[in-house]
Amino acid sequence: MPNRPSAPDGPTVLVGEAVEDWTGDAVFYEYSVAVDPIGSGAISRVPVRSFPPGLHDVGPSGIIPLDLSADLGVAYPATSPGLLASFVVIDPGEQVTTRPEATSELYYCLRGEGHSDFLRPGTRGRIEWGPGDFLTLPAGCTTGHAAHGSRALLYRVTDAPLLHYLGAVPERGRFEPTRFDGAEAKERLAEVERDPAASARNRVSVLLGNRATPQTLTVTHTLWAMLGVLPAGRVQRPHRHQSVALDLICECSPGCYSLIGAHVGADGAILDPVRVEWEPAGAFVTPPGLWHSHHNESGRAAYLVPVQDAGLHTYLRSLDIRFVPADD
Repeated sequence: MPNRPSAPDGPTVLVGEAVEDWTGDAVFYEYSVAVDPIGSGAISRVPVRSFPPGLHDVGPSGIIPLDLSADLGVAYPATSPGLLASFVVIDPGEQVTTRPEATSELYYCLRGEGHSDFLRPGTRGRIEWGPGDFLTLPAGCTTGHAAHGSRALLYRVTDAPLLHYLGAVPERGRFEPTRFDGAEAKERLAEVERDPAASARNRVSVLLGNRATPQTLTVTHTLWAMLGVLPAGRVQRPHRHQSVALDLICECSPGCYSLIGAHVGADGAILDPVRVEWEPAGAFVTPPGLWHSHHNESGRAAYLVPVQDAGLHTYLRSLDIRFVPADD
C-alpha cells in the first residue's frame, strides 16, 4: 500500500500519483476585448423577423416552430435566446402531444375549439378551450391536444431555450395549469378602452397574471403576456425594454404595422426604422433594447398578443422599460 501523506489544507494525494491539471479550458481576456460580445460579433443579435400565416394555412396536424436557431447560433430550436414560439395545428380526430423540457408553456387559441388532456406527477386533468382563450401549463406536463369539429390553430410559447442554455431540467412546477377565458379577457379589455384616460395611455391592454406570481405580476414566473388593442387611427408611441417580444397579431386590416429601430430623434420618432407589416394570425420578433412603435392606419381596431420573457427580467430587476415623452 502506498503511503498517504497528511494534507491538512488540501485533498489527500497518494505518493507517486499524478495531480491532474484542470486549466485546459481557462481563458483570460483583456477587458475591452470581451466587455461587448454582441458588438464584437462573438454573440449574435436577436433579429427582427416575421412569420406569415402561410406557415400554418395548409399542412397536416403538428407543431410548427418559429425557429431562428441558425441566426442565434444555437443547436436547439429557439425564436429568441430564452423562448420558443410555435404554431400548433390540430385537425379533427387527431391529437398533438407536447412534453417540453420547460418551466412554462403558454397557449393562445386563434381558431377552433378543443381540449388539452395533461398528465403530470400526481395530477391529471382536461382543459377545454376555444377562440381567444389562453392556457398556461407548468413544468412536467405531458399533454395531448385535440380539436372539436374543425381544424384548430394554437399559438404556443415555451421557455425551453432558456433551460437548454442553462443545462437545466425543471424539478417541479411553479404554478397550476390555468385557463384564461377569452370572452372575459375581451370584456376586461373593452372596459379599459372605454376609460376616458385610455387615449392618453401608451398601451390599451390587459395583462395576464397568476396568483402564483405575486412579485412579478406576470402570467408565469418567466413569461409575460397581454391582450392589447390598437384602435383605428391610433399610434402607440415608441417604447423599449430589455425583454424580447414575440408578437402575435390576432386581428387586423391592411394598414397596420410596427416600426423598429435603435434610436429616436428629438421629436420622439424612430430613426431609420425597420417596418414590419401586420398580418392576421402572423407573428414577428421585436429584439431587446430596440425602440418600437405600433401604427393603425386602417379603419378597424387591431388586436395583438405579445409574449415576452419579462417575467424573468422583472424578477432580475433588469427589464428597464422606457417610453418616449408624450406629446404636450
